[in-house]
Amino acid sequence: MIALLQTHPLLALFLVVGLGAALGAIRFGPLRFGAAGALFVGLLLSASVPETAGEDMRIVQQIGLAFFVYTVGISAGATFFQDLRKQTGLLASCAAVCLAGAVLALAGGRVLGLGEGLTTGLFTGALTAAPALDAATRVTGDPQAAVGYAFGYPIGVVVGILVVTMTVTRRWAGERDTPSLAGGNLETVTVLVADTINMRQIAAWREQRIRMSYLRRGERTRVVAPGEDLLAGDHVLMVGDAASVEEAARDVGEILGHRLEDDRSDVAFERILVSNPDVAGRPVSQLNVAKRFGAAITRVRRGDLDLLARDDLDLQLGDHLAVVVPIEELDAISDWLGDSERRVAEVDAMAFGIGMVLGMLLGVVSFPMPGGSSFQLGSAAGPLIVGMVLGALRRTGPLVWTLPAAANLTIRQIGLMLFLAALGLNAGPQMAALLQGGEGGRAALLALVIVAVCCAAQALAGRFLGLSSARAAGGVAGFLGQPAVLQAADARVVDERVEAAYATLFAFSIIVKILLVPLITTFM
Repeated sequence: MIALLQTHPLLALFLVVGLGAALGAIRFGPLRFGAAGALFVGLLLSASVPETAGEDMRIVQQIGLAFFVYTVGISAGATFFQDLRKQTGLLASCAAVCLAGAVLALAGGRVLGLGEGLTTGLFTGALTAAPALDAATRVTGDPQAAVGYAFGYPIGVVVGILVVTMTVTRRWAGERDTPSLAGGNLETVTVLVADTINMRQIAAWREQRIRMSYLRRGERTRVVAPGEDLLAGDHVLMVGDAASVEEAARDVGEILGHRLEDDRSDVAFERILVSNPDVAGRPVSQLNVAKRFGAAITRVRRGDLDLLARDDLDLQLGDHLAVVVPIEELDAISDWLGDSERRVAEVDAMAFGIGMVLGMLLGVVSFPMPGGSSFQLGSAAGPLIVGMVLGALRRTGPLVWTLPAAANLTIRQIGLMLFLAALGLNAGPQMAALLQGGEGGRAALLALVIVAVCCAAQALAGRFLGLSSARAAGGVAGFLGQPAVLQAADARVVDERVEAAYATLFAFSIIVKILLVPLITTFM
C-alpha cells in the first residue's frame, strides 16, 4: 500500500480527502474539525510516508485555495462594500491585533531561544498566513521558516476553530451592527383594514420592512398594487419579521385568524426558480413584476436564507422567489424567470474562468515594500479581492459574475478539501522533524500563545465595537485567513455577516502580516 501511495500521488490525495472528511464529521466534545480533518490526516500520512509530498501537491494546494477564496469573495462582495464604512473599526482592530502577534513572536522567540527563521515561521504559521511565509522565506533565507509555519499552522487551526465556535454561539446584541439579511422568522398574517389608508402611510411598508401581496375586497381576491389605497373592510396579507408585521397591523387595523393565502381561486402562489441570466444581478424593483404581470414578490429563498424581497435586493441565479400572481399570468412569469433546475446548475464557465484569470493576474503583481523588497498577494488574496469586486458588480453586460448558491457552495467545499489535504501532505515531514528535535515543545508553546491571545483579542474587539457575535466570529476567521475556521462558524449559524467579516479582513490581514515580517527579523 505504501509503495502504491508513493507512486500515485493523486491516490494519496483523495485518500486523505476521504479519511479527512470522515475524521471531520466526528465530534470531540464541543469541537468538530470539519474540513480541517483533511489537514490532520495529510500531516499524519506524509509524516509516515514522506514521498507523498511533492510539487504536484503544491499545485493542488494553490488551485484549491484559489477556488475557495474566489467563491467566498463572489458571495460576500456585495455585502462587504455596502457595509465598508461601518467596518473601519474592525479593520483597525485587526491591524492592532496583528501587531500584537508580531510583538509576542519577537519577545517569545527571544525568551525561548528560538532562531530568527523558526520564530518568523511560527508567527506566519500560527496566524495561518501562507503569503507571509513567502515573505519570511525571502527575508530570512532560512529553511526553518517553512518548518515553523508547518508546525504552527495546525495549532492555529485548532485554536481558531475553538475561539470561533465559542464566539459565534454567543448571542450578544451587536447594537452597532447591521441586522442580518436572514429572515428565518418571517411571518405571514392577514389584516383587516379599519379605515382607508394609503400604503405609503404605513411606515413598515415604506421602509421596506414588510411586503404585501393578497388583497380581498368584497368577494374578489387579487394582488395588491404598490402604493394603492387600502379601503375599510379590505383583507390584506402582510409578510415580514414579527415586530414589523405587528407594527404595520396596528397602523392598519387588526390581525385576523384565517389565512388569506389559502384562497387560490383567482391568484396563484408559487416559488419560482431564477435561472434566466437576464434576470440575475438585477434588484427586485427593476423587475417591475407588478406592471409586467400584475404580480408581487414577497420572499427570496437563497441557500438556507429566507430573505424579505426588498426593492434593493439583487437577485442571484438559484434564488427561489415567492411569487403571488394572477393565475392567467403564472406560466408567463415562470418562463420569464426561467424556473429551470438544470439551467441553474450549470456554471457560466466563461465568467468563472475570466474571474479566476483576473484574480491570478492580480496575485502575481509585485508591490514594493520598504527596504527595496516586494511582496505578492498570491493565489489566495488575489482571487479573493477580484471575487469581491465582481461579486459587488454582479454582472457586466452579458457576463453574470455571481454563481448559483448551490454551485458556489460545491466549488467552495471541493476547493477547501483539496487545499487542506495537499497542505497536510506537504507539511508532515517538516513537522515530524521538529517534533523529534529539542525545540518542539518551546515552538508549540510560542505558537499557542500567539494564536490564542490574538484570536481572543480579535473576538473581544468585535464585542466592544458593538458588532454581532456572527460578525465578530467572521472577523476572527478573516484575521486568521483560515478557510477551516470560517467553515466552523458557517456550520453553527446561517448568517451572511460571518462571510462579510471574513472577506473584510482576509486580504487586509495578509498584507499587514507581510509588512510585519521584516519587523520581527529586524529586531530578533
